[in-house]
Amino acid sequence: MGATLSKPLIGVTTYLEPAQWGVWHQPAAVLHAQYHRMVQSAGGLATLLPPDDPAAAEAVVARLDGVVIAGGADVEPVRYGASPDPRTGPPARERDAWELALIHAALASGTPLLGICRGLQLLNVALGGTLVQHLDGHSGGRGVVGQHTVKPVPGTLYADIAPEATSVPTYHHQSVDRLADTLTASAYAEDGTIEAVELSGHPDGLPPGWVLAVQWHPELGDDPRVISALVTASQPSPAGD
Repeated sequence: MGATLSKPLIGVTTYLEPAQWGVWHQPAAVLHAQYHRMVQSAGGLATLLPPDDPAAAEAVVARLDGVVIAGGADVEPVRYGASPDPRTGPPARERDAWELALIHAALASGTPLLGICRGLQLLNVALGGTLVQHLDGHSGGRGVVGQHTVKPVPGTLYADIAPEATSVPTYHHQSVDRLADTLTASAYAEDGTIEAVELSGHPDGLPPGWVLAVQWHPELGDDPRVISALVTASQPSPAGD
């Protein structure tokens, strides 16, 4: 009888912020709890990835079955050859360097990769694309999650996951400008903003593998299909009989 498949281990990136708990007021690696909860609810094991030396990314990814690049701070514009817009947030250089290294390590190893919000933007930058530094109408206001409809592009990985137009929770003010050559847009908002991308050609000529990024926040909604697809793609192969 074949062995039962084990739960895949999914690494989710975090970021450093000043935090207070009990009597302590210290820097902490933080992330909205809904990220690890969505992985667990989809049948995966969640582990959190604080910023580290980029040189460690390959070794970290080698121990994972899947990677989630979480939402958060704006990508520093110098990463895509632009000057900062006055409305662009302060840089998170340590996080940018770490997550870019994780993205490249996941692509090189064929490890399934999901980008969420900032994760989509950083994937596009990692592969040579650029960003719109500010747009309106993609949140409900400061600190308020909005809702809008995204439409899948037929024939894409995302359309296989969610073939119909779907209302999604959204909170962002940046988006894809020039799409990287090795990415394909797989969903759009009604105003034409790219809302999902996937790898159409590997930058090193390898098979593209399972790589998807969405501009919205599936962890804040009630549609599990995107994260369930990642967990399924990350499922370890059975070992022996």
